[in-house]
Amino acid sequence: MTLLTEQFFDSFASSVKEIEEAETLPPACYTSEEFFRFEKEAIFLREWLCVGREEWVENPGDFFTATHSGEPLVIARDRDGIVHAMSSVCQHRAMLVAEGSGNTRSFVCPYHHWTYDLDGGLVGAPAMNRTCNFDKAKYGLPKLRIEMWHGFVFVNFDPEALPLAPRLAALEDVVANYDFASLRGPRPGAPMPYAWNWKVMFENNNDGYHANRLHAGPLHDIVPSSLASFPELPADTAGYYRLNGSLHQDASFNPTLKAVFPVLPRLTDEERNRLLFVNLPPSLSMVIMSDMVLYLILDAQSAERHALTMGTLLHPDALSDPLYAHKMRMNEDAVREIVEQDLHVDLLVQQGLNSKFAPRGRYSWQEGAQRQFNLWLVERYWSEWGRRRGPSAPVTELKARTAS
Repeated sequence: MTLLTEQFFDSFASSVKEIEEAETLPPACYTSEEFFRFEKEAIFLREWLCVGREEWVENPGDFFTATHSGEPLVIARDRDGIVHAMSSVCQHRAMLVAEGSGNTRSFVCPYHHWTYDLDGGLVGAPAMNRTCNFDKAKYGLPKLRIEMWHGFVFVNFDPEALPLAPRLAALEDVVANYDFASLRGPRPGAPMPYAWNWKVMFENNNDGYHANRLHAGPLHDIVPSSLASFPELPADTAGYYRLNGSLHQDASFNPTLKAVFPVLPRLTDEERNRLLFVNLPPSLSMVIMSDMVLYLILDAQSAERHALTMGTLLHPDALSDPLYAHKMRMNEDAVREIVEQDLHVDLLVQQGLNSKFAPRGRYSWQEGAQRQFNLWLVERYWSEWGRRRGPSAPVTELKARTAS
């Protein structure tokens, strides 16, 4: 029996009501492989996906690889300085043409030495001279749409997708002074696998409600849940954010409770007295302080599995500080304590979502970011359901009902 019914999609309407009335999404949205396959079509093959940072391909020939929705990708800067996003799958026998990262003049498939230029064009295919009607121009690496947003690299599988930047215009004022594009940090390690739904991770990172409860203690009490706010944004915005006031200026998660790296120079006093949480679903979530940005890049792999890349961005001067390594360890150790608490909770939440007693719970006002996430998700769920069901689909009725 299929989960995907009109009744199921109709039930999403209660998750996008005002926060005082809203309830959580159905548990099956976090546990069902059928729904994850639907979600892949509704979201991951249509939305802009963060794959890394532009400085990872700073020079001509630089490349890095990534995986999203099971698709192996390679991002490369060509000799003209243009950055390209391509499938890493050789168009001969499906071998991957690139692994890891580095600098190269071309991508040579190790299997049969088909050779691709940095823009994905096939430039060499040994011993294909006897193959009928073989045209190298038709066998380049499949290309993806690509956009840069403040130094982050985004790709899109959908050639008809709307550009990303205009749909993030409502966030520009709140992020402008952090100047993400100019920041630098250590290259993250390999993505870490986690055994829970990608939305569980995203919701945790969005959630101000648990901050002074799960993380109770001096390290996190400087950012009280009671000082959280959730600005309303235009309906077509491709992301959202949460502001959280702090008890003192330049609050940061380390034993000193204050910034130990250079404060970003363009910040106002107001910005230095709060933390900013920016979320660009389905793949990028950021925790932003006055001296650093912690970013998470998510890759959903199945209903109950995703991979996570965690990185840090700082003012470039921080990297030349003689005490850089010591300060970084100090911050990493403190953040690790918080992250370990979150990861333990995420694992147990996933177990709870599989229970027959899993609820459709109610929200506190301090969980406004969860409703923002629901609005983003449900719009895309309804749109995909409408595409599948045609003009008579309940999506039209649901949108009208929710709007009223």
